[in-house]
Amino acid sequence: MKSLLVRFFLFSLVIAACSIAVTAWLASQATTGAIRQEQGDALETDAQIFDELVRYAATHRDWTGAKSTVDDIARKYGRRIALTDGNGTTLVDTGDENSPQLPITPKALVDPLNVNGKIDPRAVGPFKLDDEEYRTLHAYADQLLQCVSRITIVEAPNGRPRLSNLGPGELSQWDDCSVGYRLYTLTVTEKAAYGQLQALFSKCLGQRTFEGRNYDKSPGPNTFDWEITTVNGAPPEVVACMDSSRREQLRPFVAAPAQLFLTSPTGDEPLAIDLSTTGATRITVVALGILALAGFASWLTATQLVRPIRALTAATKRTAEGDRTARVDGGSGEIGELARSFNAMSEKLAETERQRQAMVSDVAHELRTPLGNITGWLEATQDGLAEPDPHLIDMLLEESLLLQRLVDDLHDLAQADAGTLRLHPEPIALDDVVDQVVNAQQNREILLRAETTPVHITADPVRLRQALGNLVANAVRYTPPGGEVVVKLFRWQDEAVLEVTDTGTGIAPDDVPHVFDRFWRADKSRSRRTGGSGLGLAITRHLVEAHGGTVSVTSTLGEGSTFRISLLA
Repeated sequence: MKSLLVRFFLFSLVIAACSIAVTAWLASQATTGAIRQEQGDALETDAQIFDELVRYAATHRDWTGAKSTVDDIARKYGRRIALTDGNGTTLVDTGDENSPQLPITPKALVDPLNVNGKIDPRAVGPFKLDDEEYRTLHAYADQLLQCVSRITIVEAPNGRPRLSNLGPGELSQWDDCSVGYRLYTLTVTEKAAYGQLQALFSKCLGQRTFEGRNYDKSPGPNTFDWEITTVNGAPPEVVACMDSSRREQLRPFVAAPAQLFLTSPTGDEPLAIDLSTTGATRITVVALGILALAGFASWLTATQLVRPIRALTAATKRTAEGDRTARVDGGSGEIGELARSFNAMSEKLAETERQRQAMVSDVAHELRTPLGNITGWLEATQDGLAEPDPHLIDMLLEESLLLQRLVDDLHDLAQADAGTLRLHPEPIALDDVVDQVVNAQQNREILLRAETTPVHITADPVRLRQALGNLVANAVRYTPPGGEVVVKLFRWQDEAVLEVTDTGTGIAPDDVPHVFDRFWRADKSRSRRTGGSGLGLAITRHLVEAHGGTVSVTSTLGEGSTFRISLLA
């Protein structure tokens, strides 16, 4: 029992250790996720700072007046921002004289003309409308809103109003609102800027040839979106010409490229996450504490589990020593189920012991009567009190046959219990078996008859005659003079059915479940008229079951009984 306790305890410790390991792994994963999220937030902040600096560079010719704007950005995001030119000269730095030296590698290059290979749309340069043009176009936009409902006007980076649902280069047709056409008319500023862009583009094209021919396409006269570099389907060289022309046109209007450095406000880089010795020790102590608590809880659980098992073991020992009254209260769960099974087994053993004692008593009684008769008459003959005439010999023979039947019955039951009851099946006519039994059991005081139909089965004819003979003898024994016993044989579906019906005393409802128990008799008086051994029906049940069949009984007290044997035909 101690080994079970120790094994359960060790198993619980293993579970606790695995739980700690899994918990540590989950904590590590959670920490890693938090770090990644923090890094993602930092990258998002850096991207926002970069975007605001690009906006400034795209709308200013240089970094001269950028200090106040960059200071505001630094305070907004809690970072130190420094900008240097290509030679390393500081253009703007939000740090002070006490700030550490800047890192060697910059975070990014702030160039509005090269943001991921593209020109920032906020770099409008010569395309920016003057005040008069701005007011005129917005007045057209207000008139268009009054003329057409359900439209939305947005403002392009150069100040031009346009419909929000139009993509670059798309124009709307206005049937009823002529102001819409005026809204999409190029201004003087835009015409001049497009003219300059076309000259630069043509110059670039003139310096190149495309598959042996010149390419003279340029932006159309009605283009309002300078981000459209060239017509669809143009060769890559043409696209490159348009990009270089736009950058050349916009360069004087934007700030020069600057290297961006981002650090903490003190200038230090964030510290790397490190599991110090103190932290490792703390984790170890906590893990050991959890392990101790898990071990203590496991010990308590194991003790509660072992307690009913110990009680069950003690009860088992008592039962083995002959105490049939041992019972266990195992509670609920699997142990409770085991305890209930033990109690059921103990009760069955007690019942078996009672049956054994009753059987010994019954066997002794059954043997005592014929043996007493035989001994008494033999002693009387020996003493000269009785003559050994044929009548006495017949009486002694009858008592001897009674003893022989009892011994044979006990032998048959012993074979059935040991599983050694042998059958010798062969094809037989079952109606012949019925006729043989009925003829052998004929009685002058009652009417015994058979109602049969031809039925052929494979069975042991001797054992079937014995089983059916026990039923018929039992019916005759309990049927009063003038009564009737009918033996029927018929086929029902795939079964051969034998029914023995009598008009006897019947069986009480409470006694019906016990009629096939050995040594059980409805008549407790053990009279010679109804005083059979109490083994016939028990033997019949074993013989029928050995043939793969079933035997049952239905009875009405005072009216008679019907015993039914069903065999596979």
